[in-house]
Amino acid sequence: MSSTHEILSPLPGTFYRSPSPDTPPYKAEGDMVAVGDTIGLVEVMKQFNEITADAAGTLISFAVPSGEPVDPGQVLAVLALTCG
Repeated sequence: MSSTHEILSPLPGTFYRSPSPDTPPYKAEGDMVAVGDTIGLVEVMKQFNEITADAAGTLISFAVPSGEPVDPGQVLAVLALTCG
């Protein structure tokens, strides 16, 4: 049995899925995610803040495209958690 978990933005800014435009994303849909894994960055006034997973599971989807603005508490990604 599985359930889902939402990873939320802790602050306002711009969400990025990779550390720079010419590098691969930290995580992609279908990837396994462990607690503490970086899934992206939120840029606030030229400062980049790592967004880390607070649960483990499989990345189902990103709710925000890379390069888009986000608000505090906004869903960034959804994980499928495996119970058991």
